[in-house]
Amino acid sequence: MTAIVRTSQLTKVYGKAPSETRVLRGVDFELEAGKFACIMGPSGSGKSTLLHLISGLDEPSAGTVELGGKNVSRLSRRERTLQRRRTVGYVFQFFNLLPNLSVSENVGLPLAIAGRTRDVERDAVPPLLERFGITGRSAAFPHQLSGGEMQRTSIARALAGGQPLLLCDEPTGNLSQKAGLEVMQALREVCDRDGRSVLLVTHNPRDAAFADLVYFLVDGEISTERVLEGPGIEVEAVHEALAALHI
Repeated sequence: MTAIVRTSQLTKVYGKAPSETRVLRGVDFELEAGKFACIMGPSGSGKSTLLHLISGLDEPSAGTVELGGKNVSRLSRRERTLQRRRTVGYVFQFFNLLPNLSVSENVGLPLAIAGRTRDVERDAVPPLLERFGITGRSAAFPHQLSGGEMQRTSIARALAGGQPLLLCDEPTGNLSQKAGLEVMQALREVCDRDGRSVLLVTHNPRDAAFADLVYFLVDGEISTERVLEGPGIEVEAVHEALAALHI
């Protein structure tokens, strides 16, 4: 299988010695195309930093990132932006919907940014609204939505551009248990039905159990002691791994 993401000795340091903070310490990681992987770790462990480096939103202090077969560390800022737009859809904990755009307009935003015609947007957006149960809210603005509706809108937007990889940063962190479960089921479907890759970072064992592979970020490194493989990862197995690694 082709890797959609590969990192080698990925390192991120903030500040300078002697007061520097080393967040990531040589992370080696690979995600095959069409797979659903999860990286677990406590708050502040560097999970979001890792996503930012993978997507090219931030630059590593050392090491490399390959995204969609290209070494983003060697690209210019503009080239990184274009590679991210071609390859990555992002689902955030805080939704990041534009408040002055309706649900329909938010979902169609990646198409507009890519310069697609209005006809393409009109054809592409309604099926996504229907798929995620937000057709009846198409004219509503973000402040009029529930948390679950906002996150389903965010997922629909992430799929609109057709990117092969979804990066999901604590996507259920601000949701009720029921809404969070619906969001995780939707992300699992994105992998199974659409064949897209999903990389989830979370500290929630229930969410992690939806993945094909669960990795653990410990002291800035991906643990080689414990990796859980699915399908059918049990939530209890996630809890046991976290306890064994003292995280």
